[in-house]
Amino acid sequence: MTRVEGAGARDSSTDRAGAALDQETALARTRRARRINRALASRYPDAHCELDFASPFELLVATVLSAQTTDVRVNQTTPELFARFDDPAGLAAADPEQVEQILRPLGFFRAKTRSVQGLSAALVERFDGQVPGRLVDLVTLPGVGRKTANVVLGNAFGVPGITVDTHVQRLSHRLALTAGDEPVAIERDLGALIERSEWTMFSHRVIFHGRRTCFARRPACGACPISAMCPSYGAGETDPVKAAALLKG
Repeated sequence: MTRVEGAGARDSSTDRAGAALDQETALARTRRARRINRALASRYPDAHCELDFASPFELLVATVLSAQTTDVRVNQTTPELFARFDDPAGLAAADPEQVEQILRPLGFFRAKTRSVQGLSAALVERFDGQVPGRLVDLVTLPGVGRKTANVVLGNAFGVPGITVDTHVQRLSHRLALTAGDEPVAIERDLGALIERSEWTMFSHRVIFHGRRTCFARRPACGACPISAMCPSYGAGETDPVKAAALLKG
């Protein structure tokens, strides 16, 4: 693969990824995607869900709360929430002002309070207070979409799923693994490339990579384990020493 460095490469990385997508056969893309997955598995052997939870209910609530904030902030906030309201019935019946006070550090705390109390009430009313283990049921809960449902299914129930968050969306485009713009289309395209048994872990590895190496503004291309398989190489720092200094975690 020809690697073009410098500002021009950064400006044209999206075009190069698109061109690679057009030129690559489906079989070649599948093989490359699976090599990428193996390389990321080697780089991040401890990849996992970074939200703390002790039950499917806690993971469901934590994932809903993680919208527009960080997992670290959620993990700082949920211990108090779950210590006071440890099941759907308790959270559904809680005084909204008390919940809002706990969730205030997360931002959008009023909307998040309505979401977690609404989904808790729905669990009590329609699922006997239990988190369902099927995507078709999970997405009927207030504030729960396919991304949240796949997080819960993959990490609380062991049901493989691809989580399309901002990192997965960004990296799947940079890596020219999909041309889809909508999360459902991206999920479908990635699911066709990666073995079903690997869907959950592939999501974790890509998210780890997005948080630690392949940043939105300045990816550490020179310290990337999948640079040889990335059509967007050169979008960020290519000097190995400088790139290594950018790595997180």
